[in-house]
Amino acid sequence: MTTLEELGPRICLMGPSNSGKSTLAEAMSRKLGLPAIHLDQLFHQPNTDWEPRPQAEFLHLHGQAILQDRWIMEGNYTGSLALRLERATGFILLEVPTMTSLIRYLRRSWLERDRRGALEGGKDSVKWGMIRHITVVTPANRKRYAEMYERIELPKIKLASTDALNRFYKMEGLSGRA
Repeated sequence: MTTLEELGPRICLMGPSNSGKSTLAEAMSRKLGLPAIHLDQLFHQPNTDWEPRPQAEFLHLHGQAILQDRWIMEGNYTGSLALRLERATGFILLEVPTMTSLIRYLRRSWLERDRRGALEGGKDSVKWGMIRHITVVTPANRKRYAEMYERIELPKIKLASTDALNRFYKMEGLSGRA
């Protein structure tokens, strides 16, 4: 298996909603000394209930972020993925069952107050649109991500289950919840 160090200084991290991307990005950031960039924070306006920024503003912020020399960038936003992958030196794809994503979403919305990758000044709450996204939209995305993973020619890691993710945390000596 490819190691974290083999992924280089610019790591693109993708996976379904609530698969553990933000938590893994922060754990890798602590270990590797790379800044973690959470695309949700660039896409949404701070101090709102997850209101998107204007597209041009997001693309500008995304463009500035990918030009940095070192980063772990987590999030999907496939409309800007090609630009990210051009700069990336490594790639990680997470996969967890839909039910796991749904449970994590409910837990973070109801119980977590200081969540990694949270929107500044925002408050997580259960939204039917997000439940629909996790249960209806995400299964098709999972298939696309798996197909995309096969085409990517960067050093890469696929963590295809919660157990694989937990083993990765242990193998790489990462701290944080998987």
